[in-house]
Amino acid sequence: MVRAFRPDPVEPERLRNLLDLARRAPSAGNVQAVELLVLDTPATVARYWDVTLAEPARASFGWPGLLRAPVLIVVTTSPNAYPRRYGEDDKSATGLGVGTDAWAVPYWWVDAGAVVQNLLLAVVDAGLGACLFGLFDHEAAVAASFGVPADRRLVATIALGWPDPEADRPGRSAGRSRPDLDQVVHRGAWAPPDL
Repeated sequence: MVRAFRPDPVEPERLRNLLDLARRAPSAGNVQAVELLVLDTPATVARYWDVTLAEPARASFGWPGLLRAPVLIVVTTSPNAYPRRYGEDDKSATGLGVGTDAWAVPYWWVDAGAVVQNLLLAVVDAGLGACLFGLFDHEAAVAASFGVPADRRLVATIALGWPDPEADRPGRSAGRSRPDLDQVVHRGAWAPPDL
């Protein structure tokens, strides 16, 4: 993740290509209920930060270079689109069309994660940088400020742009090591069965 950006804009065609790659992620039942709110003008980016990080708090914010990202993408999903789709004739036998509570795994989050990963990989491949971060207690305020429909959930925000390696520094969690591959891959069974 990149936490310091140059303020240089991202060309519209490059951004459009990244967004197109992001939307091609897999989707349960081909619901395609993940949508992206793109903030790519100085005014909309500034409004986002006004809503989520008030001016007085910016003085002590640990990653001021993040605030220079020329593009912010708010990833949204519509949980209710899933039971609607699974209530259609070709999916109704699943029983998932009755409502979101019927879903043991809420695939609206899974699908949103796939879109996010597609976008993050495409951004790196394009030579840009990105930082994924949560909205936490700002979800409702951001939705209201940008007119996001009430049936949407805001999953996360992705800042993207041209990295500023001179000003970047890792986040607090960067020092955590990844587990060994053998600790996360279980072949054939989770553990050998008791004999």
